[in-house]
Amino acid sequence: MSDQAQDKASGKTSGQTAEPGAPQRDRPWLIRTYAGHSTAAASNALYRKNLARGQTGLSVAFDLPTQTGYDSDHALARGEVGKVGVPVSHLGDMEKLFAEIPLERMNTSMTINATAPWLLALYIACAEKQGVARADLTGTVQNDIIKEYLSRGTYIFPPEPSLKLISDVIAFAYREVPKWNPTNVCSYHLQEAGATPVQELAYALATATAVLDTVRTSGQVPEEDFPRVVGRISFFVNAGLRFVTELCKMRAFTQLWDEICRERYGIEEPKFRRFRYGVQVNSLGLTEQQPENNVYRILLETLAVTLSKDARARAVQLPAWNEALGLPRPWDQQWSLRLQQILAFETDLLEYADIFEGSTVIAAKVEDLKAEARAELARIDDMGGAIAAVENAYMKERLVESAARRLEAIESGEQTVVGVNAYQESEPSPLTAGADGGFMAPDPAAETAQIEGLTAWRAARDQDAAAQALTALETAAREGANIMEPSIACAHAGITTGEWAETLRKVFGEYRAPTGVGGATSAALEDEDGLSSVRARVEAVSARLGRRLKMLVGKPGLDGHSNGAEQIAVRARDTGFEVVYEGIRLTPGQIVGAALEEGVHVIGLSILSGSHVALVTEVQERMAKAGLTRVPLIAGGIIPPEDEAALKAAGVAAVYTPKDYDLTAILADIVEIVDRTTQEAA
Repeated sequence: MSDQAQDKASGKTSGQTAEPGAPQRDRPWLIRTYAGHSTAAASNALYRKNLARGQTGLSVAFDLPTQTGYDSDHALARGEVGKVGVPVSHLGDMEKLFAEIPLERMNTSMTINATAPWLLALYIACAEKQGVARADLTGTVQNDIIKEYLSRGTYIFPPEPSLKLISDVIAFAYREVPKWNPTNVCSYHLQEAGATPVQELAYALATATAVLDTVRTSGQVPEEDFPRVVGRISFFVNAGLRFVTELCKMRAFTQLWDEICRERYGIEEPKFRRFRYGVQVNSLGLTEQQPENNVYRILLETLAVTLSKDARARAVQLPAWNEALGLPRPWDQQWSLRLQQILAFETDLLEYADIFEGSTVIAAKVEDLKAEARAELARIDDMGGAIAAVENAYMKERLVESAARRLEAIESGEQTVVGVNAYQESEPSPLTAGADGGFMAPDPAAETAQIEGLTAWRAARDQDAAAQALTALETAAREGANIMEPSIACAHAGITTGEWAETLRKVFGEYRAPTGVGGATSAALEDEDGLSSVRARVEAVSARLGRRLKMLVGKPGLDGHSNGAEQIAVRARDTGFEVVYEGIRLTPGQIVGAALEEGVHVIGLSILSGSHVALVTEVQERMAKAGLTRVPLIAGGIIPPEDEAALKAAGVAAVYTPKDYDLTAILADIVEIVDRTTQEAA
């Protein structure tokens, strides 16, 4: 880190001294960008560049195979390697990722959940190779599985062993890595999946209590040390565009957490009851249309989590203006970085006490949010807590319903989104006029290079030492021992991400969370006029075919962001389709097999990870072998125009991207596509 960056991190501005009597400035929050792509070496170059430009902490994005416990050469990893983050398959990758970055001076956040124990083990092993003591490390692993069951979908194991792994990390870290945040209860993705502010408050706090209750009853932490454990729990939240509500939500979070720590856990010391949180502001609201407008959205959302001194974020990472288009370039990330720096160092924001103290309007809204959140928490407690509310699909169904209401409000115009359903006339954006389209395309050769490196790594390691390390890991898991030390030993022995996860899969098994689609109520049902014409067409085409129109909605690959697929499934059901939707993480073979067995009339694939070309192509190939060439295939996701053209040229019947926000109109298109193709086939 540069000297100037260190000055910024400590709240000093080079060349400036405080005038006598001037307000004392607070230290700024940790300034981060969320980054990682292609390879460990490429990501390391980006990190060092951002640190030199004044970033004061790292936030690592891992690719989907790493997040879900697969090596880069696994069949399920095809097309996913390096797409939404950096692939880390072994200690060698981790060392490349942090080369020339002194870990004893770095605060590193890792967005990793199911494989959090493993990535923390790799990070510790990497630090030990640098000669850095565990106790000197500062940072965070997200390590929140409950929200993965509800929103992001990168879980592996069933709830009970997943909570055991979280508990292992916490019990290990408070002793061995005392400045580390061993779990980061994450409401960010709940909002992305449709959560209202009240749901975000309640579901996150229910998750935190489920984790702490597990730790307290695990026997791994002495009672006298439990307050220290509570003091290391951190949160990761979202801030949307309803500026005043989001600001009040953060104040409500702070007060409710203090209340829970005092009343549920008897924590006396105020520092252990502090609501410590980081934030990435809302990505759900970023628009593909007029993407330059996203800069204003990001700024307003940032203010919601920085203006309140009593509820200010401790770390902030901002999306780039073009993340609805594709992968941000270094310049795009710099632009987001500069926004934070201007706010922290040019304004007087950090010079004042809490500017909302005494505001009756803010206080009333905070009390309303707290009251509603307490009521929702009580409902979850009555059904047995957060895990029960996952397994009975209560929380998931409520999120699907909330997301449906949001989309319906945008479709109807009740909720204005500038450039999308209002003020659509626009000059061409010079930001997207370049040859690259305004974003960075992943290097297609990166996956091949990563797999070649992985093969060489496996061949070069001490095979006996690797086998012994895996045996020790499996023994610890079967006996209920803490898995962190065996995992660190595995890291040093050259074990890979896939091998670590497969060993635990043998012990714990795998899990498929409820989809929430079956019990969700669509907001569109309240708008009979909007659905009636599509329903009539579904009935007419079904009558002509002699049976109900049937649609398969598929999520191929490792992308667990299921919100779009769920909303299409619910709206298709409400327009009269028979819908086949089996959730996330299906292979192309499973999707085509289900289509054949169910006799569907149309297949819709939802892919947001950037792996659309590889996965759609494989589905098409399998459909041809299965004799399903006359079944139209539709794709949806974050798909650049050139890829959209290529998919259509290859026979995909329609492609929908985030700009296509009207779900009823999409379903009307799909009915016409089925009608046309079935008549042509006849």
